[in-house]
Amino acid sequence: MSTIEMKLIEPVVTSFRPAKVFRENTDRINSIDFSANGETLITSSDDDSIVIYDCEKGVSKKTLNSKKYGVDLVHYTHAANTAIHSSNKIDDTIRYLSLPDNKYIRYFPGHTKKVVTLCMSPVDDTFLSGSLDKTIRLWDLRSPNCQGLMHLMGRPVANFDPEGLIFAVGINSESVKLYDLKSFDKGPFNTFKLPQDKDCDWTGLKFSPDGKIIMVYTNGNVIHLIDAFNGTPLQTLMGHVNNKGLPLEASFSPDSQFIFSGSTDGRIHVWSAATGMKVTTFAADTHGPVQCVQFNPKFMMLASACHSMVFWIPSPTDE
Repeated sequence: MSTIEMKLIEPVVTSFRPAKVFRENTDRINSIDFSANGETLITSSDDDSIVIYDCEKGVSKKTLNSKKYGVDLVHYTHAANTAIHSSNKIDDTIRYLSLPDNKYIRYFPGHTKKVVTLCMSPVDDTFLSGSLDKTIRLWDLRSPNCQGLMHLMGRPVANFDPEGLIFAVGINSESVKLYDLKSFDKGPFNTFKLPQDKDCDWTGLKFSPDGKIIMVYTNGNVIHLIDAFNGTPLQTLMGHVNNKGLPLEASFSPDSQFIFSGSTDGRIHVWSAATGMKVTTFAADTHGPVQCVQFNPKFMMLASACHSMVFWIPSPTDE
């Protein structure tokens, strides 16, 4: 598989084709995450399983089950042999899992309702969680005790910037607050107010890899791009279908140029981050809503998930 040195330009993006379809899961895949080196991909599913894929060989390596607690929002930590995930059965504890032996290293209790946002710091063992209990909690993998607690006015979405120095919190589907990680208890150092989305809720927030854009995606058919420094609305991305109110994940390409999103009609939509214009749409011959889409951080490869997992790579050109 070619590494990202191959330039990601529009003709390359439009040439992506399904290279491999995996049908390991019996239910919806609810989250996916690439390892930092791009070599593996981890997924969690409503069928209570975690599947690990080898991206270079294009094979599924391992399946782990979490029948008791269920599994959602799975993320690698900085070690590719451990992961954190939220639970969708019994309680709302976050769990820290050793992948080689399928044993829990630590539990992070505290949330009293479903965890809807979970993200690892890009630089250290800090992670953030946000819940329908209207709180955000800051944690360190080395301690079961919450390192910081914020009470909010509504459902939160949150994420770290690429340097891991600040984090952004989206609240009530109308404002984005920026916090300095070292002094977040002093409150946000910047707040951006946006027109409130009346027909949908914000369900995810990501910084572009170059740190210049904050993207907010929703359970409707709109994705917002705002300037990460001054909060100016940049683009509103539309044209994908979301008629089931699902939290469809949107993701940047590693060069921050393109944005990919799934849709409930099984297609993947691609936009230019700079212009907001649709670049292309492609469909796998799988059925059901594509909820998770991410671009591999190191290899020229896209992953999309519904009940099936699909790896996409550019088709060879004649040049």
